[in-house]
Amino acid sequence: MRGDVRAVLFDLDGTLIDSAPDLAGAANDLRAEHGMAPLPYAELRPMVGTGARGMVGAAFGVTPGDPRFESLRDAFLARYEARMLQETAVFEAIRPVLLALEAVGLPWGIVTNKAARFAEPLVHGLGLAAASATLICGDTTPHAKPHPAPLLEAALRMSLAPSTCIYVGDDHRDIVAGRAAAMPSLAAGWGYLGRGEAIEAWGADAVLPVPDALLKWLELA
Repeated sequence: MRGDVRAVLFDLDGTLIDSAPDLAGAANDLRAEHGMAPLPYAELRPMVGTGARGMVGAAFGVTPGDPRFESLRDAFLARYEARMLQETAVFEAIRPVLLALEAVGLPWGIVTNKAARFAEPLVHGLGLAAASATLICGDTTPHAKPHPAPLLEAALRMSLAPSTCIYVGDDHRDIVAGRAAAMPSLAAGWGYLGRGEAIEAWGADAVLPVPDALLKWLELA
């Protein structure tokens, strides 16, 4: 194993868990209430990493500042909260990776921009809470990613120097945050990735095409 690594931190949505079905479902539930036809799942999935702002934008074509945005965002979040464990699941390919980390005594934790209102029930409901060394949510610190504060808080709670942690995420903001926190940052190629520049242009220390590539990077496989 790489001798300088003391912990692995993961983003949640699109990295550890596949929450897109419920997020897209909530968006289409809200569209139905407004008399609109559902959007194809393939159109909504890439926007999951941008949170409620992106989902409302994709579903209704509104952005912050639009008079309808706040009410639509709040309605979307209420519908998502009601169904967020209906179809969401841990990525099957990530489970053996987590077990491999635990087998060698390498702690792992979660740093997400998802508010605690949603992240905590999800992490518990999906059986991740017991093994996770820490959970930093979007409202744990005054700043969310791409600010480094959430990653620095995770390292602090684990009593580790940030440079001894690595961060794995599926959004450009994850890599920006990781680099700002002086953490080696790896891009999760199996995630949602968004509609911006290509993953290879994010400036990650490595692009992982599949979850078990993390074990190879760590020299555990």
